Amino acid sequence: MSESRYVVLASASPSRKRLLDSSGISAEVMISGVDEEDTKLTALAPREMVIALAILKAHTIKNLVGNEHLIIGCDSTFEFNGKSFGKPMTPELATARCKELRGNYGYLHTGHCIIDTKQGIEISDVSTSKVFFADMTDAEIAGYVATGEPLNVAGGFTLDGLSAPFISRIEGDPSGIIGLSLPLLRRAVNSLGLSWSAISKAAVSA
Repeated sequence: MSESRYVVLASASPSRKRLLDSSGISAEVMISGVDEEDTKLTALAPREMVIALAILKAHTIKNLVGNEHLIIGCDSTFEFNGKSFGKPMTPELATARCKELRGNYGYLHTGHCIIDTKQGIEISDVSTSKVFFADMTDAEIAGYVATGEPLNVAGGFTLDGLSAPFISRIEGDPSGIIGLSLPLLRRAVNSLGLSWSAISKAAVSA
């Protein structure tokens, strides 16, 4: 079996693309257009929701590519007190969430669906990490929200961005918090009978 695959990232997230790039994997980005705010999905528990969305994204792209592809679909949400904190979208909601999270902790869930179209095999899994936040002042929250960064990221924060100084500690996989667990992806690639080094070298834009 040839190990060569075209790698496709079924996500518009620049952070996920950067993670793959940093690992030597040059993936083609294809945006699925899946409605992440579908009430049937948002009604699910946070871990269930991110897996469902990752599968939907990956399968949507699967219908658009050939049989030499490795498709990576991902979705993330932040769970706080049992509630899912997705993208705040507005400064008001971003501010309110920052005030809830300061001095507290929650769980960042990232769902993954990896499909090998050549073998017709898919692997789905979730990376979960515990994230602790510093006791941000009102002024720090206002300054952070004013940057616009928290509006379009799960939970209103990101480990590789302007909110990094306000994340005091994590327990888990840093890349999973950013949006794509590289250790999870490696395990999935190995489970498919492919080697990480071959995927990294062979991954070129389709």
